[in-house]
Amino acid sequence: METKIRIALQKKGRLFEDSMELLKEAGIKFNIGRGKLVASSPNFPIEVLFLRDDDIPQTVADSVADIGIVGENEMAEKNYDIEIAKRLGFSKCRLSLAIPKSEKYTGLDYFNGKKIATSYPVIVNKFFNDKNIKAEVHEITGSVEIAPGIGLADAIFDIVSSGSTLVANSLKEVEVVMFSEALLLAAPNISDEKRALLNEIIFRFEAVQAAKNNKYILMNVPTAKVDEIVNILPGIKSPTVLPLANEGWSSVHTVIKEKEFWQIIGKLKNLGAEGILVVPIEKMIL
Repeated sequence: METKIRIALQKKGRLFEDSMELLKEAGIKFNIGRGKLVASSPNFPIEVLFLRDDDIPQTVADSVADIGIVGENEMAEKNYDIEIAKRLGFSKCRLSLAIPKSEKYTGLDYFNGKKIATSYPVIVNKFFNDKNIKAEVHEITGSVEIAPGIGLADAIFDIVSSGSTLVANSLKEVEVVMFSEALLLAAPNISDEKRALLNEIIFRFEAVQAAKNNKYILMNVPTAKVDEIVNILPGIKSPTVLPLANEGWSSVHTVIKEKEFWQIIGKLKNLGAEGILVVPIEKMIL
């Protein structure tokens, strides 16, 4: 019987969309019917469980699922001892304290004696305990951001991405408690066979992520300037240099991190580089 690995994913929302997109780019497809909570893949030995995000850490900790993708915030709130197999770098956000815009913020002492509404009581209580702040933390579900406006709390502790929800509710962010991103978790005592499948998944994820962070560039340069240009290119390895039909000109090809391109483009042009092309990479095996 074929060994299959079971992955727990959030059943809706941004983390669901980002996770499914990563799996798709890694060549793993799923047969997902409308409203289905379990799905299988036709091209990889994997089965997916679609769950609430706050159920995923326990599902992996109890080995009901072998692996799972969940926000670091949920991992910290549930506080299970689970292996983080890989940080995935997407669905980034922060967990912050926010107060009404009309209030004057005087520092952490502001929260002494205040009522804080949150869906993450474990994280914020630990933060307050570490800072010797005596606040009343009230756990609520749903729209935490409306609590101050209707008199349920003096402040909130919640996820912040763009901050637009805070603005819409006349709140301002005053303290960032933690940053969060998607994590790939692994269950305790995962079998060797499933560990091999997990390693294959991580290998594919890394190839996808490396491709997104890097670009393939090629340019025509005066042959006399090749050495100078090669010296400023922050490529993975030595660039490829090919002679062109026009005497005195060469073509230089390399891979660089996208964020570094704009830092060196001016230098390349000053050294005579022409016809510079920047090409996206679909997959990249390091």
